[in-house]
Amino acid sequence: MSDLRLTPQGIWFLGRRFPCAIGKGGIRVQKREGDGATPAGIHRIVGMLYRADRLAQPQPWAEKIGPQDLWSDASESPDYNQLVRKPYTFSHEVMRRADPLYDIVFITDYNYPEARSGLGSAIFLHQWRRPRFPTEGCIALRRDHLKWIAKRVTRGALLDVSPSLASDD
Repeated sequence: MSDLRLTPQGIWFLGRRFPCAIGKGGIRVQKREGDGATPAGIHRIVGMLYRADRLAQPQPWAEKIGPQDLWSDASESPDYNQLVRKPYTFSHEVMRRADPLYDIVFITDYNYPEARSGLGSAIFLHQWRRPRFPTEGCIALRRDHLKWIAKRVTRGALLDVSPSLASDD
């Protein structure tokens, strides 16, 4: 199994470096809901979602994103930090977006699957909006790089976000 490692120069994977964007709140050891930070630690890639209408299945274990798919970001909901379906009355993110940001999504095990309120939700790896444009806490990459990694990453691979990169006060 090959793991991913975040460095100041980008994500290292299989001997290659890929520029990336991190959360607008930097990297934090003490991650909190709404801080916009990427959480430090060792996180496992536990799932992959993809838009089948836009891409071929990158891995046999990748699951299609459907038009009803949402991600709950409502810490008061029993479905907090889970994939849910429409209709859903709590706060959520639409997974099947008009833009390409979620055409491929790696799900990490940060505060998942058993989420604790207040620690933050949905730490994904996904496509970036534009080069190095900060995220709400996820890690974002160029589309071609994300596709390259998606074809080679294994479920259970580790994502190492070293606490030495953290900006906690």
